[in-house]
Amino acid sequence: MTTYLKNAAIWQESWDAQQEAFMPDREHRFAAMLTAVAAVTDGRAPRLLDLAGGTGTISLRTLARFPGAEVTVLDQDPVLLTIAEGSLHDRAVIVGADLGDPGWRAKLPHEGFDAVLTATALHWLPAERTAALYAEVREVLRPGGVFVNADHMADEGLSELSGLLQDRARVEREARYASGAATSWADWWARAAADEQLAAKAVERQQIYPTGHSEDFNPPVGWHVEALRAAGFRESGVLWRGGTDAAVIGLR
Repeated sequence: MTTYLKNAAIWQESWDAQQEAFMPDREHRFAAMLTAVAAVTDGRAPRLLDLAGGTGTISLRTLARFPGAEVTVLDQDPVLLTIAEGSLHDRAVIVGADLGDPGWRAKLPHEGFDAVLTATALHWLPAERTAALYAEVREVLRPGGVFVNADHMADEGLSELSGLLQDRARVEREARYASGAATSWADWWARAAADEQLAAKAVERQQIYPTGHSEDFNPPVGWHVEALRAAGFRESGVLWRGGTDAAVIGLR
C-alpha cells in the first residue's frame, strides 16, 4: 500500500505561493494552455503529459477542468514528485525520468497524447538539448495533438522594454520576500529539506543536482517558434504572453 505525503495539499499551496512570487500571472498561462487542449479535443477529457511537471501543478488544473482526463506527470526531482504523488494519489501516473536523457520516452506508460504541457522548467536544459527534446515530444503526440511550453521568453523586438519589465518585477518580488508575503526559492527548499517527511527526498535531490541546476537558457520567443518548426510541428506560434514570459505552441 502506498504511503502518501501527509499535508500534501499544504505543500502544494506553499509551492504555488512561492512560484507566484516569480509569476503573478501564472494562472493565466495555465488557463490559456488548457483552452488550447480543449480546442484540439473538442472538449472531451484529454490524454495529457505534464512534462517536467514538478508538484503536478498542471495536472491538478487539468483534472479540475476535465475530470475524466488521463494524466501522466513526468519529472526528475524526488521532492516535487513526492508532493505530486501525495496531491494526485491514484488520479495520475507518476514517472521519474531525466529529460536530459533521450531515453526518457521509454518510461512513459504509453504515447499518443492529446497534449504535452510544460511550464517554467525547460530553461534548465541547454539549447541543443531543448531543440532535440522538441522533436522527441512531437513523437509522443497523436496527429493533431499539441505541445505547449510556457517559460521566460522575451520578445526580441522589445529588448529595452523587456529589461525594464524584468527590473520592475525583481523589485516587487524582493519586496514580497522582505515583507514575508512570499517565500523565496532558496527558503522554500530549505524548509522542504527540514521537513521530516521530505528530508530524505531532499538528500536524493542533492545527489541528482550536486551543484544546483545548470545555467538558465532563456532565448527569445522566436527561437522557440523556429525550433518547433524545425522539430517537425506543422504549425507553431505564440499562444500567450505576459510581460517577458510567453507560451509557445506546436501542432503536430
